[in-house]
Amino acid sequence: MHFIEAKGASIPAIGLGTWELRGRTCARLVEQALKLGYRHIDTAQIYENERDVGDGLRASGIRRDEVFVTTKVWTTHFAPNDLERSTRESLARLRLSNVDLLLLHWPNPHVPLAETLGALAHVKRLGLSRHIGISNFTVALIEEATALCPEPLACDQVEYHPYLDQTRVLDACAHHGMALVAYSPIAKGRIRNDQPLLRIGQAYGKTAAQVCLRWLVQQNVAAIPRTSKIERLSENMDIFDFQLSEAEMHQIFQMRSAKGRLTDYGFAPKWD
Repeated sequence: MHFIEAKGASIPAIGLGTWELRGRTCARLVEQALKLGYRHIDTAQIYENERDVGDGLRASGIRRDEVFVTTKVWTTHFAPNDLERSTRESLARLRLSNVDLLLLHWPNPHVPLAETLGALAHVKRLGLSRHIGISNFTVALIEEATALCPEPLACDQVEYHPYLDQTRVLDACAHHGMALVAYSPIAKGRIRNDQPLLRIGQAYGKTAAQVCLRWLVQQNVAAIPRTSKIERLSENMDIFDFQLSEAEMHQIFQMRSAKGRLTDYGFAPKWD
């Protein structure tokens, strides 16, 4: 298992994203993923599947201390008292005494960031989460958050794949010793038929998605591909037996653009 190290956190390089997975399907995929060797599961309050993720975790029989569990606080719970209360509710749904990583899911300009980060740090000090971090934060917000937070921030979880240029966010994370965790790492499946990636993969007997995930890991980025197909679970994990050359890495970097973003909402910050 390959880990991304940041601020004392050892984040398994490949995890399972669970957005849009619910009920028995979600629990079964989490259970299968863990049985196949995954040790990193990502959920969030807004996904409404924390209970299912917890069920899958228990059904797998894998020891709790071997699995890195992330959840995210939704923006309506950023007032300090609300943040702690909602974290405790997340833990009750997961049936865990703590999570490994607790993130602020999106920036919320309506609550002072200093107050939210103070509450996030407090939750960590209470032992409800081993590490804390942010998600969907821009470079300016990373700078603000790292300056304001009384405890170290382990990561920024953002959309990242070959079609989206995230150079500035990557550099900001590196500058602050934070990890970058990539969601939608295979561009919501669009990568699968990408001809340049398919061509690179042929040399290694790998799929375009595997090439893409390998490209991320070689940048010291953790990736949390979501899949609803059990057969894809093994494919996404099977990326540690080959290495892309500098030329291949460069070729994939050439695919990026500022317009490649797939996840954007009205409440999103002004992106870099």
